[in-house]
Amino acid sequence: METQGLVLIGAGGHCRSCIDAIESEGRWRIAAIVGQAAQWGGSISGYPIDAVDADLPALRQRFSYALVTVGQIDSAALRIRLYQDALALGFSFPVVKASSAYVSAHASVGAGTLVGHGAIVNAGATIGENCIINSRALIEHDATIGSHCHVSTGAILNGHVHLGEGSFIGSGAVIRESLQLGEQCFVAMGIRVSDAVPALSRISGRTQP
Repeated sequence: METQGLVLIGAGGHCRSCIDAIESEGRWRIAAIVGQAAQWGGSISGYPIDAVDADLPALRQRFSYALVTVGQIDSAALRIRLYQDALALGFSFPVVKASSAYVSAHASVGAGTLVGHGAIVNAGATIGENCIINSRALIEHDATIGSHCHVSTGAILNGHVHLGEGSFIGSGAVIRESLQLGEQCFVAMGIRVSDAVPALSRISGRTQP
């Protein structure tokens, strides 16, 4: 099967996870990795970090596809900026799905989203653009995930949950069915959320009643 070139924007630890998912899927050839100036000339998972942000216009002349491979915890701002800047240059963003992930044929996943190893996106779920659905996360039936969200490793979002744009759900957190969480929320790892969460909230206690 012929593979197409994919430019990775970001050269940190999350990039390493993205590379592994990309290799497992087998649809893409890593064409370039864009890092910070201090990272240029290094490598990650055997691939050279051979470009910086200023090289993106020239890379767009050679390649059509890109993926933001910067991680996201406290804020989605950097991922949003990189995504929007690359869109403005004319890059297209594929969905990248690790070979061990399951995405229902009855679910919808937006451009630029990564679905990591062992993750499950169940029937009727809708995921926005430029999201990270990390390893072994579960997005249950009819849940809605806004754009630019990170659902971390092992987190569970039950049926009909609505997660607002730019939010972060920590590893192992559990969100009760049918809850609404507003934009730019932060839920720490291991939290059980059982009530609605307003926009811009930070939930970091042991439980949220």
